[in-house]
This record gives sequence, C-alpha cells and structure tokens, in this order.
Amino acid sequence: MSTDPHADQFGELGWFKSSYSGTSGGDCVEVATTPAAIHVRDSKRPRAASLTFSAKQWSAFAAYAGQA
Repeated sequence: MSTDPHADQFGELGWFKSSYSGTSGGDCVEVATTPAAIHVRDSKRPRAASLTFSAKQWSAFAAYAGQA
C-alpha cells in the first residue's frame, strides 16, 4: 500500500463509489482500478491523497473483509 497525492497525474482515473456507500452523503469510499493497481480515496476529499494497492494486496484485503 502507498499513498499517492498525484494518482491522477498520468491520466484520469475512473472513480466509482463503493456499493456499500449510502445515498445520504455520509462517509463514502471511491475506488479506481488500473491494470497495475487499485486506488482508494475519500469521496468527500477527492483532491487529498489516495491509497494505492497492488492487485494481490487488494485481493487479500477483500478476502479478509468478506469474512467479517
């Protein structure tokens, strides 16, 4: 995992909100995928740094989160 304040500098990423985010405008997570990485950011602070995970790291996280 890394934080990358300039994740969009090499081209526009296609961000989408998590399917678990509500419609009331509360705490939301947005995700953008590329062939090499998965980027995660706070939807209320899109210009702030995003977190970047490799596909292997993201898969491990998703598997763990699915057990909770």
